[in-house]
Amino acid sequence: MNINLPIHQPSPSQRNRDSRNYFTSSYTPPSSTEAINGPVREPAREPAPVNDRLIVGIDFGTTFSGVAAVYTSTPDDIEIIKTWPGGNGITSDKVPTEISYELPAATAGAGASTEPTVKWGFQFRPEESRLRCIKLFLDRSQKLPFYVSPLETAAQLKRFNKNVVDAVSDYLTQIHRHTMDTLTRRYGESFMATTKVDFVLTCPAVWSDAAKNTTLQAAERAGMGAKSQIQMISEPEAAAVYTLKAIQPNHLKVGDNFIVCDGGGGTVDLIAYKIVSLKPLRVEESAVGTGGLCGSAFLNYRFEEHVKNRLGQTRFNDMKTKKGKTWQMGLRYFEEFVKRNFHEDEHQEVNIPFPGLADDEEAGLDSGFLVMTAEQIKDIFEPVVKEVCDLVQGQVDSLRAKGGIVSGIILVGGFGQSDYLYRRLKNHFVSAAPPPYSERPTHSGAAVLQDAGSIEVMQPVYAWTAVVRGAVLRGLEGSMVISRKARMHYGTSYATVYDEEKHSVSERYWSPLWERWMVSDRMQWHIAKGEAISPLSPIAFHYTRNFRPGQSLSVTDDLIACEADEPPKAYTRDLVHVCTLTTDLNAVPRSLFTRLTTTRGVEFDNLDFTLEMIVDSAGLGFELKVDGVRYGRVDAEFH
Repeated sequence: MNINLPIHQPSPSQRNRDSRNYFTSSYTPPSSTEAINGPVREPAREPAPVNDRLIVGIDFGTTFSGVAAVYTSTPDDIEIIKTWPGGNGITSDKVPTEISYELPAATAGAGASTEPTVKWGFQFRPEESRLRCIKLFLDRSQKLPFYVSPLETAAQLKRFNKNVVDAVSDYLTQIHRHTMDTLTRRYGESFMATTKVDFVLTCPAVWSDAAKNTTLQAAERAGMGAKSQIQMISEPEAAAVYTLKAIQPNHLKVGDNFIVCDGGGGTVDLIAYKIVSLKPLRVEESAVGTGGLCGSAFLNYRFEEHVKNRLGQTRFNDMKTKKGKTWQMGLRYFEEFVKRNFHEDEHQEVNIPFPGLADDEEAGLDSGFLVMTAEQIKDIFEPVVKEVCDLVQGQVDSLRAKGGIVSGIILVGGFGQSDYLYRRLKNHFVSAAPPPYSERPTHSGAAVLQDAGSIEVMQPVYAWTAVVRGAVLRGLEGSMVISRKARMHYGTSYATVYDEEKHSVSERYWSPLWERWMVSDRMQWHIAKGEAISPLSPIAFHYTRNFRPGQSLSVTDDLIACEADEPPKAYTRDLVHVCTLTTDLNAVPRSLFTRLTTTRGVEFDNLDFTLEMIVDSAGLGFELKVDGVRYGRVDAEFH
């Protein structure tokens, strides 16, 4: 007789061999595996009828953040917030994701008892220190760019008794306050007092489950509503929502795959979608999302190194410290003109303004301008752009390996506006004349086109705000993505009956309740890496628990993940503990428990139950069910 008995074991070192009494017998794996992609929230319920709402999308970015809003009665009128504190009247689609603290002058040095004031966004002078890229610190699995110092960031936070989540929450609080003030000016106080405001927050496609959960907690602290009410959507998915709707219907055909390349300041995120329906427009993830640290901020630092080499270390340092406005003017020109518009065929020479610097023919300084050739600018761009091309090529290869047709690459984000990046990608995926029209995806012409490597590269009009516009559309229309890909394997550990042909004698222990030799730490993988998941298909974890009289009915289980292509059959220390699930069985009627007795006359209660995991765009929720009836929520603590 073979009995599988899933058991929660916190860790191998914490086991008490004589007190194991949470088991599952006759375990049956679900017929299909699915995956998770985000933080825990209360699963969606049927919404109560509501009046018209304001939908606010917030694109919380690594280097810049943006806000968009739409009133449900006028869904085509998406408003982008363009004015910001400290902006000196200059409009911008986004605001720098930068924040700093300072104590009031009267209490500076008198201790940290007084709450520091916050400066953010455009409120800094060039020479002032501030926290940058704070978003990346939410996910410890993500690498930091070379220009961000963890030690310096930690020191700044410690000085004001803050941590990273505090800083993110404080920044989002400023975004929230400014957004609500702007909307109040736009619609009036009486309207805002009676109109529900729903928030949709974006996050990277490669964000860990814990980071997504922490981001939601920070947004809740910032005043955007209860964590369970804030919607989340991955950044490239939001971009896809907006862009695919914008190019519909002329460019879309069922079966097409589109790769969305979201190029930001610090990071570049990629994700691929396959069109499964046109009316209504519905897509599914067709490749696991990827990303890298190759955003446009790296161009700024390569430009800085170039200028330093041209001027020499001493003169460059003097300019930055004594003529800060000179350096900022040159950097801003590179940021706003060269990065976005450089075209090697049109710009054989570019003059970067550095007013106040003396002429120097050898350094290339002439009348307050640093003269740069097209080749010099290409040297700045090329290593970063090549990384982006390699990331996109990886997605293309992954799709083609499965027989997919890649029809287009959609460039969005600030870096996505770059003319040079657009042309390099266009040249990389050599364009060719399309074959005569015939039905796709079965026509031979499509295969010929794919073999030639030709993929259309598209640059939407609103590339920089595509993500935040898509976030608003998500809140307005719901999700158009019907399934996503699992980034890792997900499962739980369990105990099973000892089998001398499979298990080592040293692993076994005696179960006084089951009255059998058992082994623990076997892994049941409920979800496979790369497998399609759908919010409409909950993933079921089946359990049988045994309880001695008077024992607590609150039980815990660890949700465990594995990044390797082939997950292990038994627990190992390198597996990722995603979260601890706490299930309170007190709400379950006692009549559903079964009283059992061992051969030694020990009585215990047995309960069969199911934990169902429900997945949506960037979150997951858990439910407790017995005989198909829901008895409560399962709490998750992320690690």
